[in-house]
Parts: sequence; C-alpha cells; structure tokens
Amino acid sequence: MANANYVISWHDTVNHGGSKAKQDVENFLKEEGYREIDTPTNNLSKVLFVYLKFPQIIKRIHHSTILFQFPSGKPFLRKKMMESVRNSDNRLIVLIHDIESLRLNHEPGREKDNAEELELLQNCDGIISHNEEMTKWLRQQGVTVPIVSLGIFDYDNPQTVNTDSKYDGSICFAGNLEKSSFLNTLRLKHSLILFGSHPAENYHPNLKYEGMFPPEVLPKKLTQNFGLVWDGPDIESCTGPYGEYMKYNDPHKVSLYLSSGVPVIIWREAALANFIQENKLGILIDDLTKLDETLDHLSPEEYAAMKKNVISFSGLLRSGHFIKHAMKNVGKAIDGGDNV
Repeated sequence: MANANYVISWHDTVNHGGSKAKQDVENFLKEEGYREIDTPTNNLSKVLFVYLKFPQIIKRIHHSTILFQFPSGKPFLRKKMMESVRNSDNRLIVLIHDIESLRLNHEPGREKDNAEELELLQNCDGIISHNEEMTKWLRQQGVTVPIVSLGIFDYDNPQTVNTDSKYDGSICFAGNLEKSSFLNTLRLKHSLILFGSHPAENYHPNLKYEGMFPPEVLPKKLTQNFGLVWDGPDIESCTGPYGEYMKYNDPHKVSLYLSSGVPVIIWREAALANFIQENKLGILIDDLTKLDETLDHLSPEEYAAMKKNVISFSGLLRSGHFIKHAMKNVGKAIDGGDNV
C-alpha cells in the first residue's frame, strides 16, 4: 500500500456539530481518491484499536499522506495515533477543527494540557489551520511546521439552495442555544428564528424557537434573509472564551448558512469577517443593538446582489473546494520547505 492518501475516520462518542465537519472532510477527500482508515465506535475498542491494530495498519502503508482531524479521541489516544504515523515513512497532515488551549483552557492550572496540545501540533509534517489569524497564533506559540490556511470549512449540503431573494430583514441562528447566552437579552424588531439544542424558557417575542434538526435537514429550514454568527454572553460585542475564540476560528455555522444560500451577519472582529467582506457574502456588525438599524438601511437591491454572490459561492462549499485545495497546498509547502 504505497503512495496513496488516507484519512483517519474517528467516531466521536458525543454526536454534535463537530462530527458533521469531520464527516464532510472524509466524504470530500474520498472524491479525490483518499482511502478511509476506519476506527471503532466503542470506547474500550477504541483504546485496543489505537494501541494494537492501528500501528499494524500503519506498518502496511508506505510513502503515503495520512490526514488526522484534530482533535480526535482523548489526548493519550491522539498522541499514540500521531506517533504511530510519525514513526513510519508516511507523511502526517493535521487538519485543525478546534484548539482547546485557544478556545477554553485560559484559566490557571491548564498550562500542562495546553503545552501538551501544542507539542502534538508541532509533531506532524504539516498543518491546515482555519485562517491567517489562527496560523499567526500557532506561530506565536512556537509551532514551526509548515502551515496553510483552509479559508473556510466546506459543507456537504443535500438540500436545494435557497434562492428566494425577497427582502424583509429576517434572520436565523443555529447552534447550541445554551452556549449562546447573548440571545437571552437580545431585543429585536426584526424576526429571528432559532434552531438548536438547549433553548431558554423565554426569549423576546420576536425571537422564536423552531426546534432542533439533523444537519442534513436543517438547511431546508433556513428560509430567512440572513444567518447570524455571534457568540458569548453580550450583545454589544463577542466576549467570554467563546466570543474571543471567534477572533481565531471559522465557525461551522458560517458554512451551514452560506452553503444553504443564506448571507451572514458576523461580528466585525471575527477572523472570518474579512473573508465575508471580500467575497461580498454578508454584513459585518460591531454591536447587536445596532442590528435593526443596519437591516433597515439595507436596500432590496443591495440584498439581491449579496444573495446572488452567496448562491454562486455555495457551489464551492458543496463541492469540497477548500479542503481539496488546502490538502494540495500543504503538500506543496512541505515539499518546498515553505513555512507559510
């Protein structure tokens, strides 16, 4: 088994939005001829697999590229898997989905965990980070391996693209509603439809909860003009660990909205804000207290132009353009010794 490409398929025990992102990467890369290294679903079986079977699988693969989606598995398991690949003659590429030392592990006492996580990220041949801001942060932490930026996550979307460009200023928001505590104090005159888990008991009358749907069904429900991308407890700015994380990560909900044909409203300081602005895929906003006013000032013609861009862009996300491109680029960066 030589000169092939492989993607490790890890089955997260808890089924959440992150599983969708990883599954999409696998599906898109399989279109490029990547082979899947499947793993068990049961916890005990996972440990036995990683320590006994996985090293044997890797020994039979030579001079190939193996993609590891980070994080997958408990820290000791991912360390063992990555070491197995590094100790072979294969190339290990890490695609980052989340970095806990950047997202939540800010409080004292997590230094050891954070150092171990960064050490793992250093222990590969190349990294695909979300964007330039995340790449910059990794460099500041001393990660020296070649890094390329993904740009934005692709989204395998089975539903028809929403092409209705009638403008009424309506918004949708999808996600973990308990984590999105800013919704509890948000007051809007425009309609905001909420989808996801753990809704609050009460919201402002113009915020309506419409349920939780599987990722393949949810896009069908997104018939509003905009998808909101905001995090943290406050409406004046994105704050707290989740809000701060938006300065570095590519929220998967951006890809959900855009692949469904829905322009986005995103915090101006988010890492993805420039991408949205450059590609004319939505609106940047500093403060949700100004959201009604912003929507009132947008003309139907301006909205129609934005909508047209999003419909065109949705095709890139639905075809896996960004992950396919990033895998080629990270290979070139390693071959050229180019620390991007």
